[in-house]
Amino acid sequence: MRLWKKAAGALKDRYSIWVAKLSPSGPCRNPDLETVIIKATSHDEQCMDYKNVQRVFKWLRTSPLYLKPLLYTLSLRMEKTRSWVVALKGLILVHGVFCFDLPAVQKLGRLPFDLSHFSDGHINPHKAWVFNAFVRSYFAYLDQKSTFARLEAMKENKIGNKKKEETVMEELQSLEKLLGLIDLLLQIKPRNPNMNVVLVLEAMDCVMDEVLDVYGKFCKGLHRVLSRIIDMGGKEEAGAGLDVVRKAEWQGGKISMYFDFCRDIGVVNVSECPEIVKIDEKDIHELLRIRDDGVTERKNLEGNDNYNNNDNGVVTYEHNKAIVVRDCRATATTSEQKQLDMKTVITDKWEVFDDDLIVDVIENAPIGTRVPIATTCNPFVDSLSLVPYIPVCNFHVLPDLIVL
Repeated sequence: MRLWKKAAGALKDRYSIWVAKLSPSGPCRNPDLETVIIKATSHDEQCMDYKNVQRVFKWLRTSPLYLKPLLYTLSLRMEKTRSWVVALKGLILVHGVFCFDLPAVQKLGRLPFDLSHFSDGHINPHKAWVFNAFVRSYFAYLDQKSTFARLEAMKENKIGNKKKEETVMEELQSLEKLLGLIDLLLQIKPRNPNMNVVLVLEAMDCVMDEVLDVYGKFCKGLHRVLSRIIDMGGKEEAGAGLDVVRKAEWQGGKISMYFDFCRDIGVVNVSECPEIVKIDEKDIHELLRIRDDGVTERKNLEGNDNYNNNDNGVVTYEHNKAIVVRDCRATATTSEQKQLDMKTVITDKWEVFDDDLIVDVIENAPIGTRVPIATTCNPFVDSLSLVPYIPVCNFHVLPDLIVL
């Protein structure tokens, strides 16, 4: 029975290659490229045909224009197949295409085929469900990865045109999406000891590389955004940052267990488990304080909102402020009294100085004529005599209203 299945798969591949060679060339079809893709995604379940996989990648390196016929041919093959072997090889091939730093790949969006309801039609359903689940979970991750890559490319293009930095909330949203991608990656695993075949283990090698890459990006982004929150403050940002930290700590244990599981089943590409992200307790307490108070400790030290006047002359401030004058000579040395004789502080109450006279000038009045004016109003209100004109006289001295 096993030999019959292998022979039937080889016949299907030969027939597909024959049809591809007879197909006319066009914008979406290239017979030579189709032939290589069919060989790379053959029905042979022993292992991946890396020789033809590299040929496919060579076509793509030659010109990005080959991406369209590549995806077209691969989509037709994925939609028609009922073999988990062909479906899994096609997903591994797509995963390799994502490694190319091409704008067309980054802007692809969702995959052009759907394997979310894939079901193998060549083996017993009681044995096929584990392979079906593996293919579906692998497809779900690649589909979401492609969508995320498109959103990130659009965001970078938008920010690049406006030459502005990404906001803290946008960075936090990106981190939450990375956490979602990691969750999808951790769902890709063999669920039965009978699945530990070479092809599945080769797919797990690709998955392990992806876990390390995505988790590394997440850790780097998390430390950067937490530093921005602690520097800039913001209740909403601090609350969202705490949620991301909690999810990351919870997910760290799952990653460790996943690496242990892959090591037990014999995945070759299992290195040491990545260092699980850990946030200092000091930063956690700072985020909690920002979430509750809405201001960072740094900003609180730079400008405290509580009025305080101690013996050292240190002054802090209140809201609704106005400028008045306070005597600071008690804290100044003899040599500094001229510079620190008076000091400006902030308060919400106007201080009214009852000077002896405010000199105004009466039109056509003789030089030296003074008119006493009593005032208790705000000295900064609009007035025609806001800045009185005093003729230069040797026997008149302008009274000092405010000494700077």
